[in-house]
Amino acid sequence: MDTTTQKPNHTSGLMMIQTEHLTHYYDEFDAQGNEVTPQEGAIRYSIKDITLSVPKGQFLCILGHNGSGKSTLAKHFNALLLPVSGTILVDGIDAANPENTWQVRSRAGMVFQNPDNQMVATIVEEDVAFGCENLGVAPQEIRRRVDQALKDVNMYEFRKHAPHLLSGGQKQRVAIAGILAMRPECIIFDEPTAMLDPAGRREVMATVRELNRTFGITVIHITHYMEEAVLADRIVVVDEGQIVMDDVPKNIFSQVAHMKSLGLDVPQVTEVAHLLSQRGIPLDAHLLTIDELVEALCQYKQNM
Repeated sequence: MDTTTQKPNHTSGLMMIQTEHLTHYYDEFDAQGNEVTPQEGAIRYSIKDITLSVPKGQFLCILGHNGSGKSTLAKHFNALLLPVSGTILVDGIDAANPENTWQVRSRAGMVFQNPDNQMVATIVEEDVAFGCENLGVAPQEIRRRVDQALKDVNMYEFRKHAPHLLSGGQKQRVAIAGILAMRPECIIFDEPTAMLDPAGRREVMATVRELNRTFGITVIHITHYMEEAVLADRIVVVDEGQIVMDDVPKNIFSQVAHMKSLGLDVPQVTEVAHLLSQRGIPLDAHLLTIDELVEALCQYKQNM
């Protein structure tokens, strides 16, 4: 798949996701399984007072250590969770209103960690068609959408295969095709490469980039892999249920000490550049790729 296509211009100012003071905590239960109402001071918030806007067409990456609240936040974006307080709009629709759930999910799809948990049929093309059938799409239109979605993720030739015979990366691309066939404007990826080998991760991330760059789909990507976060337009870092950093990748990862204090790594290239700078080789703190590091080292050698 060609991932070098020029990205469309996303400067219209239209918002895909808007939250204001979004807050959520999970219900608690006693030893007998009865729901317990916690006292105000004892509430353990999973996310608290989050205000965030995501423009249409943006590639946003959400980072945070385990338990930081990043997945809880993302699940509000397609109404898998409803807020305790605050507001959330998805393409202008009130996602906090249960009556709007299907409207929200038709606009914002979600892909999860384990591709096996997302397979519902014994044939690839039937699996991809499942979401469209639930939306009541006409059979002829489903056929057209399924074929196109499989072509978009380079899986059309596997349309008659059994999903369980595919590799992890291929299964995840089929899951993405199933969301694509529903024609969403936004796709939320909740650690979609966590259970894949390096080859599978590359396959999936190439697909994610293509969806954003070529088709202008808003991408919200949650990951533990910093090399994946480098691909984003913007990174939001969540810690203890609140946004603590919000900037472009170069500015986020140049703050090596701050990232490590939050229990997060930085890309290997950035780490190497940081260590070299500490050893007397002054390098730009904003290096993210191997090519950038090589160029900086060559420039340093020329200036010696």
